[in-house]
Amino acid sequence: MRNSLWPALLSAAIVVASVTAGSTPAAQSNNRERTMFVSAVDEKGEPVNDLGPDAFVIREEGRRREVLRVSRATEPIDLAIMADNSQAATDDITLIREGLSKFVAAMSGQQHRIALISLAERPTVLVSYTTDPAPLNAAIGRFFSITGSGMTLLDGLYETSRGLRRREGDRAIFVPVVTDGTEFTNRYSKDVVRELRESGAAVHAVTIGRFIYTDEHSIRERSFVLDEAPRATGGQRINLLAPQAVPQALERLARELSAQYKVVYGRPDSPYEWNVDVSSARKGITMRGAPARRATGASK
Repeated sequence: MRNSLWPALLSAAIVVASVTAGSTPAAQSNNRERTMFVSAVDEKGEPVNDLGPDAFVIREEGRRREVLRVSRATEPIDLAIMADNSQAATDDITLIREGLSKFVAAMSGQQHRIALISLAERPTVLVSYTTDPAPLNAAIGRFFSITGSGMTLLDGLYETSRGLRRREGDRAIFVPVVTDGTEFTNRYSKDVVRELRESGAAVHAVTIGRFIYTDEHSIRERSFVLDEAPRATGGQRINLLAPQAVPQALERLARELSAQYKVVYGRPDSPYEWNVDVSSARKGITMRGAPARRATGASK
């Protein structure tokens, strides 16, 4: 049964890596350490394995910090997939379904909590956060476009971010898969981006089409969000001109997210949070990441 997004997420609790560490709680178990979850990919977008502390460059407000420990990230992800099923996605829906199926298959079995949300007419939770791939696969199999509908991406991002605040967990990632059709929203991009940053979710957006800029409010604000949200949250925008590339792009994204590093770095003992960014000390490697949503601490 389809549920409205807002009450469901509130009760159930989804290319530069520059993010605000203010999304992490100020009260942490060790004020002299912070944790980031970082992707490291090569020039083909494939994960780079076996990196040590010397490969990571962490800066807070431009000041370089010492990387103390690096390990493979094993913490479960609260992962919200937001898929466009508006009329604009009609010709692409088969490939979107295929991509979603491949993405869920690749992310399942790792105890990640995955939600599926449709965006036509209004954001709608098709499957609440779950570690069971069966209901996700069933919902994807029934995923079709709705004639005469528009998309509600900004509402989906905003409301899912609000719902995420009621959930505990170190990692949260939103994966919108959207076309460049009509957008229905009255929201402003700055409000959506602020809510995303405060929730601690990293946005990895897969966009299909040209996304031509216009002065029409909803399209303009969507353009701003798609440009700014990935950059501000430590994610990325994967822009595809043709839907045929969707399955491959989502499989590659799943490999990247499954291979993230947990990077612990030192900092001055301070109650303040600063903007933090990560980059690679090695040529040919791109890094992006987000601070842990809560303290992982030295004991984890």
